[in-house]
Formats: sequence, C-alpha cells, structure tokens
Amino acid sequence: MEKRRLGKTGHYSSIVTFGGAALIGVSQREADEAIKLAIEHGVNHFDVAPTYGDSEILLRPWLKEYRDDIFLACKTQKRTKEEAAAELKRSMKRLGVDYIDLYQFHAIDEMKDLDVAFGSGGALEAMIEARDEGLIKFIGITSHKPPTIIEALKRFDLDTVLFPLNFILRRHRCPENDYEPILKLAKDRDLGTIAMKAFAKGPWPTKERRYRTWYEPFGDQRMIDLCLWFALHEGVTTVATPGDVRLIPKVIDAAEKYRELSSEEVQYLIDSASNLKPLFPRT
Repeated sequence: MEKRRLGKTGHYSSIVTFGGAALIGVSQREADEAIKLAIEHGVNHFDVAPTYGDSEILLRPWLKEYRDDIFLACKTQKRTKEEAAAELKRSMKRLGVDYIDLYQFHAIDEMKDLDVAFGSGGALEAMIEARDEGLIKFIGITSHKPPTIIEALKRFDLDTVLFPLNFILRRHRCPENDYEPILKLAKDRDLGTIAMKAFAKGPWPTKERRYRTWYEPFGDQRMIDLCLWFALHEGVTTVATPGDVRLIPKVIDAAEKYRELSSEEVQYLIDSASNLKPLFPRT
C-alpha cells in the first residue's frame, strides 16, 4: 500500500488510516479479523479514542507484537489540563503502551471549546507537558468545522489536522465546510493531513440503517474506490476508514488499486453530487 509523508512528523503513513470508530460494539474476534487484514495489507496508521467503545482495549493485543510498526494516534475530548492528562494516562493503560505517537484534540467544533482547551489550564498544556516527558510525540486536532481548525492553527503550531473531506462537500462548498483553506495552510506549514467522512454519502434518509455509522456511507466497491481516490487527489496524506468494520476490506481494496483520477473524472464526481445533501454543516 502506498505511503505518504505525514507532514513534519516525518512518518510515512499508509494512505488508509484504520479508524477505531469501526471497532465500536464489535467482539475481539471481529476486531482481530479487521486489524489483521489491515496490517497484512500495509496499513500502519491506527487511530483510536476513548469514545470509540473498547477500541483501545481491542487494539492492545496487536500493539504487543506490532508496536514498532504502528503509528498510534489517540484523542481526547477533555478540554482542561487535569482531565486531559488523566485521560491520556488511562488511554495508555488501556492500550498497553508507554507512548502514543499522535495525541489529538477530539471534535473541537465550537470556538468556546477551543478557548478552554488552548487557554490557561487547558488541555493543550497537558499535551505539551506529555510531549516534553516523551509520553506523546506529536499534537494534532480533529474537527468537523474547518474555521475552528484554522483558528487553532493561528494559536498553536500543531503537527496534524483531521477534518471532513469528500466530493459532496466540494460540490456544496460554503464557509462552514470548505476544507481547501486547511489544505493550503497545511501545505505552507508542512502539516500531516487526515481526511475523515471521505466515504459519507450524507445523513441517513430514514430510520433504517444498514451500517453502524451515524451517517449513510457509500457501500458499493466502485463508489468506495472513487471516494478514496478523490480524497487522495485532493492532496491529503491519509484517509480514515468509515465506522463499520464491514467496509474496511473494501477501503483496503480501493487503496491497493489506487490510481490518479483524471480531471474529467474529478469534475464528473463533483457534478454528480448536485442532488446529494452534504453531511456538513449539520442542520
């Protein structure tokens, strides 16, 4: 599987990141099957979080054997220094590791949360101390709102950014969901870029849900191919898998046959989204 440099971290991440949200509600056996498949096919970037059920515990057995081969990313939704420091230690214990490669502010969407996390006594202080102590190597942010990420980058020199990107958002671009300013700033600052919701078709149209994701994902192989290839065409380092283990094999398949999209294919995809409802901004 192709690997790309994750900005100034210097790490070469697989173009697919194993998103730990896919492990919510699954058994150890189901998790093992998905993780084994990913590792065997060259996925080396894994992203978990305390809010992803038992994802940290489910990944732990694999870290015992493959820790040196895995770029381990984790997150915290805690916004104060004390709470974030405690949650980091809890995550490390659950993962069974003595360091985490990338620790990220999780889902900082609102400016008020950014103010707390980046202010005096905020989570950022805990992350800086953890980095100084060798508990984490790099600091990143995840958000569904690009303007919040841009503001965060004005306040601190982060290493990575994780944000929504897909051809539907590109077609229905507005200030609240426009990811292009993030990509430009990331290029200027040599930041690692991680796309999420790359396979999102939109909000579920009915109460019937075929997948565990909170949004409706594309499920057929052809569209998964195009979704991944579009995200990579936009220039991100790596693309997170959707939150259902059943889709991971299809994403891996798309990555292994990855090719550059032509300008005509890109435009066709964008135009095809005219009647689709974007996932963001949420209404």
